[in-house]
Amino acid sequence: MSKEIKVPAVGESITEVTVGQWFKSEGDHVEMDEVLCELESDKATFELPAEASGILRIKAQEGDTLEIGALICVIDESGVDTAPTSTPEAKTKSEPSSAPAPSGEIKEMVVPTVGESITEVTLANWLKADGDFVELDEIIAEVDSDKATFELPAEAQGILRHVAQEGDTLEIGGMICKIEVMDSAPASEEKTSTDSVSNEASTSDSSNDGYAKGHASPAAAKILAEKGLSGSEVSGTGKDGRITKEDALAAKKVETPKAASAPAPSKSESAPVGVTGSRNERREKMSSLRKTVSKRLVSVKNETAMLTTFNEVNMKPIMELRSKFKEQFKEKHGVGLGFMSFFTKAVCVALQEWPAVNAKIDGNEMVFSDYCDISIAVSAPKGLVVPVIRNAETLSFDQIEKEVVRLATKARDNKLSIEEMTGGTFTITNGGIFGSMMSTPIINAPQSAILGMHNIVERPMAVNGEVKILPMMYLALSYDHRIIDGRESVSFLVRVKQLLEDPTRLMFGV
Repeated sequence: MSKEIKVPAVGESITEVTVGQWFKSEGDHVEMDEVLCELESDKATFELPAEASGILRIKAQEGDTLEIGALICVIDESGVDTAPTSTPEAKTKSEPSSAPAPSGEIKEMVVPTVGESITEVTLANWLKADGDFVELDEIIAEVDSDKATFELPAEAQGILRHVAQEGDTLEIGGMICKIEVMDSAPASEEKTSTDSVSNEASTSDSSNDGYAKGHASPAAAKILAEKGLSGSEVSGTGKDGRITKEDALAAKKVETPKAASAPAPSKSESAPVGVTGSRNERREKMSSLRKTVSKRLVSVKNETAMLTTFNEVNMKPIMELRSKFKEQFKEKHGVGLGFMSFFTKAVCVALQEWPAVNAKIDGNEMVFSDYCDISIAVSAPKGLVVPVIRNAETLSFDQIEKEVVRLATKARDNKLSIEEMTGGTFTITNGGIFGSMMSTPIINAPQSAILGMHNIVERPMAVNGEVKILPMMYLALSYDHRIIDGRESVSFLVRVKQLLEDPTRLMFGV
């Protein structure tokens, strides 16, 4: 009996995922609930557990993009491994009787459906040459869409015949190659297979020369692209030499003398007289996450009446309060007292007084929330993510700080779930940690407002007729004018300023 495992539903707005990395190999015995692989969406990375015990049969390869509900693997619950288990001696004896035998069948491979909105793809590069022998499910090419890059597995065993060339743009369903189906591998292929009779031998030098060597997983590929590195410049420690995320994070760009490789400026006919120095350029493909974020940001700008209002806050009272109690706070609660808990508490009070700022538009209706689910913008290795603190209005200072640390840690480790990043009613983003003086943050749809924090700068301020040097921070509230009026937005920001400049109000709720 076989158990089919399909891509699970991981969020309302997610229609497809990419196979990141297999932790188990074809033919391995797996136990119930054992993690088989990682799946990546445009929002998070999550693990796929086994739904039964038995022998694993992989149907989707690393890098493949699959729709929700698509078949990813099969588990043979009988527990019998049908892979050859004979000794090398037995295999050697059987070789003469297993000569390659073409079946006469031609398998035509077409571009698969990779998403509802994708109508065409580009053939990035062939991983197998025309005329090569390929195994069933062996990766033969990489294909680019406007959302992701995915790998194309062979749908039969036999001789590969290219139809499309690298760089060709093909419609979904278009012919990409043909495979002359064969019952067995050529002698050279069979000899190679007899040399791999154990897990130890499968990781030998001969296997490291295959496709996996120097090939990066989707997560590693993004990190390498950001560093300007190629797979050939990094040593992989994964299976068969595959480059893992850890390899990519540890990789460093080797600087080479530019003067030795770059042509002298005087030899460039197009360069103006007197121009010196390098004028090199490089191009990088956008990651699927970056493309998705780009589309959403443009959508927000085009579909909302976004406006930003500003104010400034004297941070001295909060800074003095933190200095006075931070040691006792950490000793008692086991977590540091940061600025985020003060801002979160102040925002929750102001949201309950001005509910339109906490609302959203759904069709022709306005949806008002009595609770405050605060999204906190966090910079993660794959890009900006916004995990949510649920019912923040009910949490104490230490509970908020602990939740911020927990979510930020999971974000840096790419372990956030879809549930932890959806459903927020209001967002706080802190550009000040990067040195931002002032900005106009973009709304996190479908929310209607976002508060931008900035860096703290000592400035001369007039206080009761005297000039004093105070630590000041600019605050920016971007809001959707379709649902939030100017009176509400300005009053909301003034209330936040009042609570932050006199934090004792947060203790007494006044």
